[in-house]
Amino acid sequence: MSPSLVTAFYKSVRNLSVLIAIILLSWGTSPARAQEEAERFARAYERIDAFIAQQMKEAGTPGISLAITSREGLLRVQTYGLADIKTHRAVALETLFEIGSISKSFTAICLLQLQEAGKIDFQQPVTKYLPWFSVKTKYAPITVHHLLTHTSGLPRDRDDIPSSPFQTAALSERETGYAPGTNWAYSNIGFQTLGYLLGELDGRPSYDSVRKRIIEPLGMKATETTIRQEMRAKMAVGYVPFYDDRPEGPGDELVEATYGDYGAGDGAISSTPADLAAYVRMLLNHGARPGGRIISEESFQLLTQQTVPTEKNGKEFYGYGMSIWENEGHTMIGHGGGMIGYTSSIKADLDAGLGVVVLLNGPGSADQVANFAVRAVRAAQEKHALPPLLAPDAQSVVMNAAEYAGVYTSPEGKKLAFIAQGARLGLMYEAERVALELRRKDAFYANDPDFKLFLLRFGRAEKKPGDTSPAKVVEVFYGSEWFTNERYSGPRTFETPKEWQDYVGHYRSYSPWISNLRIAIRKGKLVALSPDGGAEVLVPLPSGEFQPGEEPTAERFRFESVAGGKAVRLSDSGVFLYKTFTP
Repeated sequence: MSPSLVTAFYKSVRNLSVLIAIILLSWGTSPARAQEEAERFARAYERIDAFIAQQMKEAGTPGISLAITSREGLLRVQTYGLADIKTHRAVALETLFEIGSISKSFTAICLLQLQEAGKIDFQQPVTKYLPWFSVKTKYAPITVHHLLTHTSGLPRDRDDIPSSPFQTAALSERETGYAPGTNWAYSNIGFQTLGYLLGELDGRPSYDSVRKRIIEPLGMKATETTIRQEMRAKMAVGYVPFYDDRPEGPGDELVEATYGDYGAGDGAISSTPADLAAYVRMLLNHGARPGGRIISEESFQLLTQQTVPTEKNGKEFYGYGMSIWENEGHTMIGHGGGMIGYTSSIKADLDAGLGVVVLLNGPGSADQVANFAVRAVRAAQEKHALPPLLAPDAQSVVMNAAEYAGVYTSPEGKKLAFIAQGARLGLMYEAERVALELRRKDAFYANDPDFKLFLLRFGRAEKKPGDTSPAKVVEVFYGSEWFTNERYSGPRTFETPKEWQDYVGHYRSYSPWISNLRIAIRKGKLVALSPDGGAEVLVPLPSGEFQPGEEPTAERFRFESVAGGKAVRLSDSGVFLYKTFTP
């Protein structure tokens, strides 16, 4: 009996009619085998429920919506928590969530349909179809293929501009960062351009194309292809942390996220888990649907081709609006999405024929939940042991805690002492031990008011060629403060251009996507510190601008509007932020 025959034997089902359906669907299968399979999947669903409950509690997630599907049909839909905290409205099966960048694969599939019809050649320059498309470049023209694979050399986006063709038109003011096809860098604006291209070729807005070409044929009746004010009553309320200028802390209060209309090809869809499960089933069936196909097998292979690695280790690849990777020997495809107050994830195991949809309306990781759900249902299908739950305080578990232990001293004589106790790491501060939570590689959150604005980020010494042991931890940063331990042997004084001191500060904008960031100087280098704990070294360029990181990129930082000897405005790839008085 296939998993689709036991869809009803799970925790959320509460009526006898479903049990009768199991008996009817398992006709021809021995009752003992049917019962055993049903119980196996029921245990997997219970484990998924427990994992979600754990994740919601630890992350403070208001609500989650989940769907699990096989190639043959829907296995399970389950909702958890609240769609609206203020009114205590629970997440329902029909509650809409913004799915963000999962929308990119819809745009790609519509373009693949047009390619099948001979209306577009992906190897042709974008200007063949959008003559007004323009970008400053010294390289070969950008093709449709480059946009579909995020290898165009274009910048990320202009999130200070609402959905409009101007965001694409404004590329004429920007310069590509590298030759098309040579590097991978995620670009929302590339898929916004593809949306306008789709509309031009199809003779209707891209959101209408998506609805007619994909949504309606798949019977996704609840799904909306634009985000509009009129939809708010049907949607889960999106939530963000109360503080937007620092890493999230345990128990932080949530506030309602900014809401705005959107209709571009990179992220305008809102949907339910059951509707998205129909989309995932189409993917599991290589583009086929009941009664026909959405795309041909050849187009599906293009959609899921491994065109370029998205990571240096080459373990994940990108096709056309779709990620491809291996997991436990299985070929996986999928995509994540993020909007203000929402995260989402779809994952499809092409070998097992199983797929998962996860939608969230606040803090938390849709990707982690989807990964766990895939592993659990795959284990049930293959009669393997279910994946274990994480430890309740998994972020506080630091298996290599001893590597960070020791006393670190700043050039001014201030000291920070870190103590390892088994797999726990603590900061001794004012005679008390402050527990540290791992948030990023070598970066920790300290739950103390005096360490609320930044993560504690450790640095390691360079290793000698051939050395396979972990590089030794020698320093730690908190904001612009720098501390070293006895193992540090590098320089302790650094020269920096005088004007860089004028750039240091806290910058803000009214865009919810990039509301603020801080600029600091660390060891003679200018660094951009994002609220979530990210840190990027700004590399000076001959033009007077700065590039984040050493890798080729089109992103540019520019400090300008000097007033009284200090920069008061920062351009982050065209988005303006203004220096404020806060630290």
